[in-house]
Formats: sequence, structure tokens, C-alpha cells
Amino acid sequence: MTDAPLVLGIETSCDETGVGIVRGMTLLADAIASSSDEHARFGGVVPEVASRAHLEAMGPTIERACREAGVRLEDVDALAVTSGPGLMGALLVGVAAAKALAVALGKPLYGVNHLAAHVAVDQLVHGPLPEPTIALLVSGGHSSLLLVGDVTGDIRPLGATVDDAAGEAFDKVARLLGLPFPGGPHIDRAARDGDPASIAFPRGLTGQRDAEGHRFDFSFSGLKTAVARWAEAREAAGEPVPLADVAASFQEAVVDVLTR
Repeated sequence: MTDAPLVLGIETSCDETGVGIVRGMTLLADAIASSSDEHARFGGVVPEVASRAHLEAMGPTIERACREAGVRLEDVDALAVTSGPGLMGALLVGVAAAKALAVALGKPLYGVNHLAAHVAVDQLVHGPLPEPTIALLVSGGHSSLLLVGDVTGDIRPLGATVDDAAGEAFDKVARLLGLPFPGGPHIDRAARDGDPASIAFPRGLTGQRDAEGHRFDFSFSGLKTAVARWAEAREAAGEPVPLADVAASFQEAVVDVLTR
């Protein structure tokens, strides 16, 4: 294992500055700096704020990762960096930092598609993926079903969201329910005291007629709108909106769409 390459990876596709260090298939460090508290004031991720936060956090996060791994930057054999998809300004900060390190250290640099990396990282825990593998990727602004032959170069999309991703729907529904950003954890907490069968929210693209053109695609925009209309109707009638039941029923609908 000591002969395996030591690789430092940088991830800045959205609002978290991530630096990981691996030796072969062994994770040595995983340092993260989040700017979510700054974005919470605006109710969502602000690209300019994210970029500035990456600039401020990059150096300290790299140093923390090296301390966790017990290595020096000079020990690194190669560097990798998220090259997309993501927020353009945020990506540029990570790529610029990785390029500077690669030049200064005289090490090779590899650009990585971070959606492929979501799939590949599972191997650090569970070992090599069976080939082929079908992967359900639900992360922030992405909801995709992928056919994976080889994580390094053979990943084919089977389906994706045609409008809002699941994570975006969580944030938007949380906002209309008066819950803080990021929406996912707050909806999940509210849902614990609710009845997931209390409100029959729609499941987008799950009907028989959808199977022809959108067999493996997802849709959450209609679900988000349905929650808004349901809550508005209750308020117009002078009735309270049962937060726990709405959160539980919404969350159940999202999970049902993703897993059916």
C-alpha cells in the first residue's frame, strides 16, 4: 500500500471547500470548510459569496488535510480538482489553486467530473464496483440515473431531472414553509413528527404515459408547486398549515419518485 500514489484532491463546485488526500484506495484525510451559514442569510447559495469563501478557505483547508493525513505537500504524487459541473466562479477558484500547486510542486494535475467522483468515492468504502453498475445520484442540483461501466471513462446517463432536482425542491419547499436554508435537514427534522400518508402530493413522471419518453427521468417542479398550492389553500381558508405533515408527505413523495 505504501507504493500506491498519494493524491490530493480539491473540490469547489458549490459552497463547500473540500480537500481530500488518498493513498491508493485508502482515504487519509477529508477536510471541509462550509460557507452555508453565509448563504443562509440569502435563502440560497450566492455564487459570488461562494467564490470569496473558497478563496479564504483554500489555504487553511489544504493545511488541515495535510495535518490529518500526516503528510507534507511535497509528498504528494499528483493532484486532482473538480473541473465541472458547478458554479463557474467557485470552480475557477479550485482549478486556479490546483494549477498553482501543480506548477509549484512539479506534479501532474487531473481534472475530474464531480458527478463521476460521487460514484467513484463509493469504492473507498465498499471496494470496486461491479461492472456494469446502475447508480442513483442525488446531490444538490443533480438527480440522475447512471449506467457505470468504468468510473474512469464509461458513465452513461439513463435519466435525469427535466426541471428541478430533488435538492432544489427541498430548498424551495423549505423556503415556502418558512424553514431555514439549507432546506433538506430542516424538512427532515420537521417530518419526524408528521404523517407521510396524510397528504397525497403528486409523483411527477411516474405514470404509464410517461414511460415512453421519460422512462428513467425525474421531475420535482410539479411537486413543489403542489405543496405551495396546498399550503396557500389552507391559509386562504383560515386554517393552519400542519408543518410536520406537509414536510413528511413532501419528503415521502420525493423518495417515492427516486426509488420506484
